[in-house]
Amino acid sequence: MSGRDYYEILGVPRTATADEIKRAYRKLAVKYHPDKNPGDKTAEERFKQINEAYAVLSDPEKRKQYDAFGAEGFSQRFSQEDIFRGFDVGDLFRDLGFGTEDIFSRIFGASLGRGGRRAGVKFGGFDFGGFQTAGAGYGREPARGQDLEMLLQVTLEEVAQGAERRISYPLGDRTETLSVKIPRGIESGKRLRIPGKGGQAPYGGIPGDLYLKLEVLEHPVFKREGRDLTVEREISFSEAALGTKVLVPTVEGKTLSVKVPAGTQSGSRIRVKGHGLPDMKGQTRGDLYVRINVKVPSKLTKIQKDLIQQLRDQGL
Repeated sequence: MSGRDYYEILGVPRTATADEIKRAYRKLAVKYHPDKNPGDKTAEERFKQINEAYAVLSDPEKRKQYDAFGAEGFSQRFSQEDIFRGFDVGDLFRDLGFGTEDIFSRIFGASLGRGGRRAGVKFGGFDFGGFQTAGAGYGREPARGQDLEMLLQVTLEEVAQGAERRISYPLGDRTETLSVKIPRGIESGKRLRIPGKGGQAPYGGIPGDLYLKLEVLEHPVFKREGRDLTVEREISFSEAALGTKVLVPTVEGKTLSVKVPAGTQSGSRIRVKGHGLPDMKGQTRGDLYVRINVKVPSKLTKIQKDLIQQLRDQGL
């Protein structure tokens, strides 16, 4: 049931309390329980959706992960076994006058049959994870730990030259610290995968991975457009008309002298080849563009005004 909105399924707002979620679940579970809708496949599917939604939203940690990653992100990180691990509604349904074993065995699969060794997934008497039939030699690989994702903000200078960052993040009951290399030329939205640095797996399984989602911070001087950079410089009318040179910084900290041709119009861009950002393979670089803005003075001295009037008389 990938990408479904669990709050919508239970008909509760995202701010709903645990009690409100439980009440909504009880009401819907009674309405769509297969014992009340024999042979109705639509009701059976709805019943399955309701239980999956409740298995997540009734668990504080799973709900936290669902709220953080969203419906699609959560479904990519959590299998059905992960979702139902530790979930038990046996007592609740017995209180409502329903049985659970035959119903859930039929809906969620034959692998939830009786006689198995319990491994932490209890749902009406059935095991959803780590199930192994006694003496049958049947089993599955140990569960894998959850993948974790965190935001990592980097500067444009780090993107230009590459960098190594020391990061810390909570992992269970401790804080994990490690060094991470920032590749040159990386863009916002790209993810770095750190294998084995995610959540610990139960029952001796393989740890999950850590994903770092990169966000390149805005720069006070340069504007990024892919691998190209733009910097703005202001010149006077006379400099635009006669030509001049402007000093321009580079993202590596150098200063370039750039020629502004005579007759340059305000808003024009001058290309400085090869002074942009590198690509992630380090084979090519973008360009640096200097955007020229012609400054029009708001106040003039009498001499300046007379000279400009003379220029106007000459057709300028």
